[in-house]
Amino acid sequence: MSSFHVIIIGAGLCGLSTAYRLQQANIPFLLLEARDRIGGRILTVRNESGTPIEMGATWLGKKHTAINALLKELKIGITEQYLGQQAIYEPLSTSPPQLVQLPPNNDPSYRIAGTTTALIEALAKPLSPASIHLQQVVQAIESKSDGFLVRTQNAVFTGAAIVSTLPPRLLMQTVACTPAWPEPLQSIANQTHTWMGESIKVGFTYPTPFWRAKDLSGTLFSNVGPVGEMYDHSDDDQGYYALKGFLNGAYHSLTKAERCQLVLQQLRKYYGEQADQYTTYEEGVWRQESYTFTDYDQALLPHQNNGHAIFRQPFFGGRFWMGGAETASEFPGYMDGAVRRGEEIAAALIAAIF
Repeated sequence: MSSFHVIIIGAGLCGLSTAYRLQQANIPFLLLEARDRIGGRILTVRNESGTPIEMGATWLGKKHTAINALLKELKIGITEQYLGQQAIYEPLSTSPPQLVQLPPNNDPSYRIAGTTTALIEALAKPLSPASIHLQQVVQAIESKSDGFLVRTQNAVFTGAAIVSTLPPRLLMQTVACTPAWPEPLQSIANQTHTWMGESIKVGFTYPTPFWRAKDLSGTLFSNVGPVGEMYDHSDDDQGYYALKGFLNGAYHSLTKAERCQLVLQQLRKYYGEQADQYTTYEEGVWRQESYTFTDYDQALLPHQNNGHAIFRQPFFGGRFWMGGAETASEFPGYMDGAVRRGEEIAAALIAAIF
């Protein structure tokens, strides 16, 4: 049995932000991650040619001050999302798609230079490899007078304090707690929407960005679907070209091949046979990620209970903290919320220990 000052559950952006700040303060910690990788809902996939596609969190804005400050500290740049001056718009199934002019964008979206994984790697770089344990599925937490026991499928750890960065509902549904999770935390967490949980992201890589030709666009909006939005996902500096979009979540029960054909059928309406000249098809079906999503008992609205005040108070004598993007007071569910909440918790732990 190993003992640590702080045990952080989940090595996504919030967990790594917490760990990064604790490392700077020389506070010992252990980071437990169920997956065989770090990053959580940040996931960049690369095909054999090296073309990266973000299957998880992707965009940020200038208003997201927490993540922008962290990126600046880590010397990681951002690049504006390319939209072009026009978009393909499909309002009705009974009318053909049309090319529409895009209005000036005073609040553009940005992507992280070098992919979002660059941020994850930069946060993890100063951490000791021994402080990160992968493939550790936390199954139970037991509160003791002097700390906690944390049980995974093959180990037991003790810690003076715990930070959970799992989506609140996932925590309630998959981790047993002794004594029981306090009310009303349990009730509210179970009715908290897991951001991105129903998302299906799809991407195609291509040898050339043919959608930038006259009378075409890589930006598309469709009320018909099955893809509702799609954007140019290229990295011109590296010679990588791709389209990435959001597939209707109702298609989660289909096979990957079936989803690919559905999307291609839609793209052929806009691009003709050029749509079939793709190099690879990638997808991220987050409903199928058991370490992110667990099904709801009832329908929840997007962002429901995200940012709820109950998540920002410690429990079990001030030693258990709720983290994760959904718990942030500002921009909950977004990368900025994850960073913001992780740094808040780290600051509170540093203040308590010193």
